[in-house]
Amino acid sequence: MNLTTTYLGLKLANPLLPGASPLVDNMDSVRRLQDAGAPAIVMHSLYAEQLEGNAVAFDRHLGRWQDSFAEATTMFPETGDYRLGPDEYLERLGCIKRVTGLPVIASLNGNQPGSWTDYAKLMEQAGADAIELNTYFLATQMSVSGPDLEQRLMDIVRAVRSNVRIPIAVKLSSFYTSVAHLAGGLEKEKVDGLVLFNRFFQPEIDTETLEVRPHLDLSTAEDLRLRLRWLGLLRDQVKLNLSCSGGVQRSDDVVKAILAGADTVQTVAALLRHGPGEFARLLAGLRQWMEEHEYDSVTKMRGALSLKRCADPEAYERGNYLRSMQLWRE
Repeated sequence: MNLTTTYLGLKLANPLLPGASPLVDNMDSVRRLQDAGAPAIVMHSLYAEQLEGNAVAFDRHLGRWQDSFAEATTMFPETGDYRLGPDEYLERLGCIKRVTGLPVIASLNGNQPGSWTDYAKLMEQAGADAIELNTYFLATQMSVSGPDLEQRLMDIVRAVRSNVRIPIAVKLSSFYTSVAHLAGGLEKEKVDGLVLFNRFFQPEIDTETLEVRPHLDLSTAEDLRLRLRWLGLLRDQVKLNLSCSGGVQRSDDVVKAILAGADTVQTVAALLRHGPGEFARLLAGLRQWMEEHEYDSVTKMRGALSLKRCADPEAYERGNYLRSMQLWRE
């Protein structure tokens, strides 16, 4: 049975990846992931706010909210709150490479073009085999249009691409007006892959303290459906590598993502809930499914149920909506 796949120019022993998470901050956890079968390590992000300085982030943030919330200045983390500083991040990247010998995918996260994109070069020099570019921004003001957001993303991608030769994957949001059109534009910008999708964490309102506070919920299996739809829609439209991120809880979820069109499948919540050993169980489940369904390679599985290959293409489009609305019965 051949589980190998190619992602961002890397030949990987299997398509399952530990996604960006705090597990990389502990080398024991990294070793356990390797022992469980991880073919590469995806590091969590370095943020533009860290690299450009909290003063820049403070000015942007305060300027946006100063007429609305007096508490706005308390929302950004202090410099010491980040798990790894820029220098520590590069040291950890090099350490993971030396200790495991595995490919390492570094990650950058920002929402505006700026000097932070220059750091991609330092990641490459430190040994990163690829970069996952995470652009987390929402259009919260009426003056910002959909095309404005797409142009901002393109500007960031061009800045990073000009700094490095290693492959780049862009971690997209699902909230763009036309994800498929944007994917095609990114392909023209020499991006190597897409990660579907970034999760937008929503604020929580505390009715006792009357505060709006950040809140983190790990993904659930329900989050996977959106990823499956767009993997299936994009698989035959772009030549980019596609990685599924979000909602992968069980080995069956790994199977679904590959059938829809994923080259790799990232899991985080399952590892945080159950530990690095869960990786081996997910991988074993994938092997078992392939044996039972007589697939001798991941390549033959990939995209077998994409839009163009599935027996009912309407399942990805409006017909699915129409039928779904008729399924509910009292």
